[in-house]
Amino acid sequence: MPIKRYLFDDLITHLPKKEISLIVGPRQAGKTTLMLQLQDYLNRKGEKTVFLSLDFERDLPHFMTQSALLNRVRLEFGKSKGYVFLDEIQRKENAGLFLKGIYDMQTPYKFVISGSGSVELKEKVHESLAGRKRMFELKTISLKEFINFKTDYKYEDRLNKYFQVSKAEGMNLLMEYLNFGGYPRVILEETLDEKLKIIDEIYRSYIEKDISYLLKVERIDAFGHLIRLLAGQTGNMINFNELSSTLGISVQTLKNYVAYAEKTFIIKRLTPYFRNLRKEISKSPVMYFNDIGMRNFAVRHFGRYTILSELGFVFQNLVYHLLSEKAQYDGSTIHFWRTKDKAEVDFVVNKGDDVLPVEVKCRELKGKEIGRSLRGFINRYNPAEAWVVNISFYDEEKIGKTRVRFIPFYDL
Repeated sequence: MPIKRYLFDDLITHLPKKEISLIVGPRQAGKTTLMLQLQDYLNRKGEKTVFLSLDFERDLPHFMTQSALLNRVRLEFGKSKGYVFLDEIQRKENAGLFLKGIYDMQTPYKFVISGSGSVELKEKVHESLAGRKRMFELKTISLKEFINFKTDYKYEDRLNKYFQVSKAEGMNLLMEYLNFGGYPRVILEETLDEKLKIIDEIYRSYIEKDISYLLKVERIDAFGHLIRLLAGQTGNMINFNELSSTLGISVQTLKNYVAYAEKTFIIKRLTPYFRNLRKEISKSPVMYFNDIGMRNFAVRHFGRYTILSELGFVFQNLVYHLLSEKAQYDGSTIHFWRTKDKAEVDFVVNKGDDVLPVEVKCRELKGKEIGRSLRGFINRYNPAEAWVVNISFYDEEKIGKTRVRFIPFYDL
């Protein structure tokens, strides 16, 4: 049974639009598989399709010029409507201008295009195709997609009930996800040894292709060490001066490398939330990994966690993913909060004038625990709600006008 990707429905909805559907995301996240599923969906509806990839030597001549590509497409469709799938477009030099020219020819064809997360793709293609495309980011498998796949989609519309009723089984699946993350090929392998070989291959391919070749990074060794250091500091503030000294590179080079890692979908930078510049820290970011398995591999703990108490920052990374999934639909931004007197709140979801502080507890709470830092944030900002995300505890507490909700992670 294939792993169902929930981005599929969004792409189906966009198929009637003239805009290019541009699927981006990390290497090995499943973009090609998703495109083939879209093609199969259209073929079953009787639509005309053609699939070309810059990974296939036989297809390369069709990408030499715009005319060559259109001649290949016309061979399939003539002048009638059709769907053109172009895979691995980041391999095409000046891909943005190439696609812009084709789009502006006003052909009857709908283009669905994918590419891994190179800086070339994210910046130059994005700029060249302004107003001509909609970008869809395919991440690695989410916890929701993972649990549904592992339970044969029997509880797809009631996962929270599944975790409440089948607690032991649900916790085993949570531990599996927190150990191995969401790369599809890793999930589909059965043994730890095979999973380790796959994640090692993905990591090496990322370093050797996206970083070495596409980004022309000279100090590949320093970049690799940086990823390992960031993995070890997940959820903690980053001191650029300290890291640059450890790695033996300049602060500016370090910042460039961090930007590369973010633009290639490896990490995500969170900036601080603040209103009082004198009392709240306003510069140092916090980093989370876009895939937990990649984070664990970088820190050499891939598949080695056996008890929940070892997984505090990994669980925190997961909660960041869950909050991000919710935030992408309502325009919210996610930050963290630290003060100079050491008060800290893991996440602050900023919804315009409204803020939602979120504290993460990687354990089974026995009662309504509200830490000093969360109380301090509530007293300072008086939010309508605050959340304490934990393993399985439900309850509520009132602090002034703030409703503090204790929420199991699966309710997110």
